[in-house]
This record gives sequence, C-alpha cells and structure tokens, in this order.
Amino acid sequence: MQKKQNTTGLIWFRNNLRTQDNKAVAQAIANHSKVIAVYFFDPNHFKEDDYGFKKTEKYRAQFLLETIIDLKENLRLLNITLLTYVAPPGQNIKSVVDQYNISEIYTQKEWTQEEANTNALVRKSLPENVTIKEAYDQFLYHPDTVAKNFSNIPDVFTAFRKKLEKYVSIQEVIHTTPLPKENAIENTTTIPSLEQLGFSAFKKHPHSAFPFSGGETAALKRLQYYLFESKKVGFYKKTRNGLVGLDYATKFSPWLANGSLSARTIYQQIKKYEAEFGANQSTYWVIFELIWRDYFKYISLKYQSKIFKIGGILNRDYQWSTNEKDIQNWINGNTKDDFVNANMIELKKTGWMSNRGRQNVASYFAKELLLDWRIGAAYFESILIDYDVHSNYGNWMYVAGVGNDPRDRKFNTQFQAERYDSNYKFRKLWLEKTLF
Repeated sequence: MQKKQNTTGLIWFRNNLRTQDNKAVAQAIANHSKVIAVYFFDPNHFKEDDYGFKKTEKYRAQFLLETIIDLKENLRLLNITLLTYVAPPGQNIKSVVDQYNISEIYTQKEWTQEEANTNALVRKSLPENVTIKEAYDQFLYHPDTVAKNFSNIPDVFTAFRKKLEKYVSIQEVIHTTPLPKENAIENTTTIPSLEQLGFSAFKKHPHSAFPFSGGETAALKRLQYYLFESKKVGFYKKTRNGLVGLDYATKFSPWLANGSLSARTIYQQIKKYEAEFGANQSTYWVIFELIWRDYFKYISLKYQSKIFKIGGILNRDYQWSTNEKDIQNWINGNTKDDFVNANMIELKKTGWMSNRGRQNVASYFAKELLLDWRIGAAYFESILIDYDVHSNYGNWMYVAGVGNDPRDRKFNTQFQAERYDSNYKFRKLWLEKTLF
C-alpha cells in the first residue's frame, strides 16, 4: 500500500459530484496528508450554443446548485473543504494550485470534445511538476475490464451486453474514510445563487414527475425508497413505460448524469434487494438499463466527435431541414400531434420527460418533420435535468437512424399514445387549459 505523502492533493469535481464510491476522493485521501476540493461553475455552460439554446437551462442549473450545496456538506463530514468559483477551470485552477501548494490533482476522466478542450487548457495552465490523475468513474463496467481497444466495441447493443454479462465482473464500490478535523481550511468562497448564474428563481411545477432535489443525499434517499421502502423495483419492467407520477420509473437518471449517484452503488443495492426479496425480470431490467447507459459511453469512446455529426456514426448522407417554424412548434408543443405536444409541454415546464415520451418526440422531430436531429439533441441538452452527453447524443442518433439501431424504425406516435395513454390521463394533464 502506498504511503501517504506529506503534501496537499486537490480533488477537481466535474460530473462525479458525490463522496461515496468516488475514486478521485478515495485516491486523494489515500495518497496525501492534506486534501482540498474545488468545483468550477464554468460560465461557458450557461451561454447560448450555436442553435440559440442556453447550454444549461434553469432546471439543470437549479439541480446543479442543490447538488453542490449537498456535496459541500458531505465533504465537510469528511473534513474536506470545497472551494467554489464561477470561472472557467482553465483560467482559475492554477491560482488554487499555487495558493495551496498542490502536487497532484484528482478528477474523473472525460473524453468528449468540450471536456477534452477544458483538460487541455487546464494542463497548459499548470506547472509541469503538477500531475493530473484521471480515472474513469462513470461506468457500471469499468473500461479496464471491457476493452483494450475501443474500436472493438460492437455496433449492436445485444452483442455488447451478452459479452459483458458473460465475461466481465463489476468492481466493488469504494469506501471512504474521513480525514482528521485539522484538514479543513478556511473557506472564503461561496456557492452562487441561481440569479448569479443568469436565471430568475422559479417554483417547481406542481405536476412535475421529477420534483426531487439535486445531490447525493437525495439520490441515496430515492434509491432506498425505490428499492427497500416501496419495493417498486420489483415492478419496474411493468411500469417503466409510464407517463404520470413519481414512481413509474426509478428516476435515478438526473443523479447518475451529474455523478451524485454511481451506477455501481445502484447495482450493489439491487443485489442486496435480490438477496433479501428475490430477483425477477424487473430487478434485472434496471441493471439492463444501466448497461445501455454504459453502451452509449463506449460508443462515444469508439467514435469520439462523430456522435455530434449530422451523419452520425454511420456517416449517412442525406438532407435534413432546419425549418425554424417547425422547430419552434415542436418546442412549444404546437405540432399536429397531441401526444408529442403533451410531452414537449411537460419538458418545457418541468425539465423532465419520460423515456417513452423522449423516443416519440425525437422520432417525430427526425422522421416526421425531417429536421436536423442535432437541433433536437441540443434542445434536450439545454433543458433536461438529467442531460448526459453520451446517452443524449447516442439516443438521438439511434432514433434519427444514424446510430446503433440496426432496424432504423420510426415511431407511430398516435399508436403509441393509444397504447401508453389510452385513458388520455397524460395528455389531459398537460394539454387542458384551465381558467385559474
């Protein structure tokens, strides 16, 4: 076992906003006598993108703020101080490194274009004697156990899943021990308000299917509730295509997306549930969905920036429309399709949409309106509480016919509405105009 160095390690938090089962936290504590942490609210994340959407809209911004407030408190329990800045990391991390005489930085490994650009700027700003230790920490199946060469990842999900389930084991969750009280330092930094990030305060919509708070504490509470208190996990496969209410799905995705809950923790707790109450198709199906989540990450590792190109990973060459009126009607829920409209209004008012809704509205956008799928993906990126770069672009490519769907199917949205909203409960909830 490596001996602790009499130096200060810095945890640079990104999309790994938790203290439990966190490699960066565990490594920093194991290797250094002193540890501090930092999070940057990068102003670039709140600016408009090329399509005119804010990269992060108010719903995810609020969820992020709640997450960082919770992270700060959970780090305090480990006697680690979290410094927070509204600034790009590439411009500001050096001053933290200089002020606290940092020798090593611990962070989660990212590879998509914007994150890679941030990495390059951070590396460029630092002295050569400061090392950055990056670790893949957002997977269920760790890359070290899956592929030496990502180009070998299968292009069809079933082939990927079957191999993993047969040959690869899932790593244990990582446990963290607190540092001595003396490790905490004076902290003059503050977490910004929603207004300081450029938004007006808002109340969560009373009909929201995701009224939960951001942060690891809320994530673990939801996990405990869904598995052990309500035992809803035992019926997940039957309810997962639901549209209304708090419990038709696990709702873990927003916490998974910013890393305030790890896929390994969910897996471990499901195994615990199965040992106590028995396994069934539903408990397996939650794990199945986590493997899909992994799959899109591996596809992104394999194809890199191709996942952001109009032809997707298939290099398909065909014409898409960018009709502004059609795009706005889709966003505002003013299309000819009431099922699409109800889902889009839910999204606009809450930052949330069911998995069933997402597939339908994306298919309608790309296959019915024949619009550039990247615009739809950019809108989802802006507004979804649970936006995850790999799942978002992976799913949009899939539905648009430029990704991993071998059948290139198109959703019949009215048939889907009859099947999943036969009583009109969902459509009435979002489409009915009320007087007061």
